[in-house]
Amino acid sequence: MSQLSFFSAESVPPAVADLTGILAAPGQVVLVGSGSQAGARLSVVVEQVWRAEALAEMIVEAGLQPEIARTDENTPLVRTAVDARLVAIAGEWTRGAVKTVPPQWLPGPRELRAWTLASGTPEADRYLLGLDPHAPDTHSPLASAMMRVGIAPTLIGTRGSRPALRISGRRRLSRLVENVGEPPLNVDAFAQWPRI
Repeated sequence: MSQLSFFSAESVPPAVADLTGILAAPGQVVLVGSGSQAGARLSVVVEQVWRAEALAEMIVEAGLQPEIARTDENTPLVRTAVDARLVAIAGEWTRGAVKTVPPQWLPGPRELRAWTLASGTPEADRYLLGLDPHAPDTHSPLASAMMRVGIAPTLIGTRGSRPALRISGRRRLSRLVENVGEPPLNVDAFAQWPRI
């Protein structure tokens, strides 16, 4: 039986900002409309349907409307409806059309959970948090943000199509596990979830 950590995602109230963890992963944010009609939409392509369903649940918890669809390659895609509450996030996470990491961004428990749901995978006795291969300028700032919350990662695969932050060592893995909370109730999710 596991004990709920004081720091885990389950102990923090949901907020729209939780979804920035999707942007740390290969997620995207786009502005729609302008002026008083402006809104934005977050989206991420994931590898399994359970990931899309769990992220859709986080989107609902944050008070937004989710949509699960499929890409042309038949890969699951989860996105929010266009919402004015996402405009500030779009402004912070983009410079022109390029994704960037806000200088003061720190991944809290719910942001780490969203990131893990979007692109986290085990690798032997380590854990990988996937990065956006199309936004290489975000990789080092995300590694720095992780260091500032006490989970020092190693940046790997920067020249390939699957860049990631590798988290290794019992202390770092323990910190990640206590932050992201329990896996979704799904056998596949359990196999992909970080553990010590």
